[in-house]
Amino acid sequence: MPGKRDTDTAAPIRRVVFVCWGNICRSPMAERVAATYFAEHGLGDVELTSAATSTEEIGNPIDPRAVTELKKAGYDADDHSAHQITRDEIDENDLVVAMEDIHLDRMRDIYGGDLPDHVVLLTDYDPEAEPGDGVPDPWYGGQDGFVTTLATMERAMPALADAVRELD
Repeated sequence: MPGKRDTDTAAPIRRVVFVCWGNICRSPMAERVAATYFAEHGLGDVELTSAATSTEEIGNPIDPRAVTELKKAGYDADDHSAHQITRDEIDENDLVVAMEDIHLDRMRDIYGGDLPDHVVLLTDYDPEAEPGDGVPDPWYGGQDGFVTTLATMERAMPALADAVRELD
């Protein structure tokens, strides 16, 4: 359940999961960008994960093209194993951040109905995005797509961090 309390500190444990199709490109990239941004802006205690809406890539690491862009930009890209999101995981996180509308549709199927209000699109926090825009999918293109995807994520981080702060 959102806002569970740590019995040792009585502080809320904030949890955010990023979700895309296979959990090898966009969602782990967003997780890593958020980890760095949050740590640099006083939110290092937020638990961050990422997940897939499909089962196609279960157990796989981050796509090598995503690793290249993450490392080039100074982000960690190690120790990732793709997994599919569950209904419990949707309920247990304070924010569930999808990359596109199709991921919301897939999570509705996984959830078994309407999604809770804490399920959002990452581009809801991107000041340059239009309502309903999704994070560009770099999978089908070349390396440049990963550059664009990373830039979208970085633009969204300040407002996403503000939303996480409001969870307290």
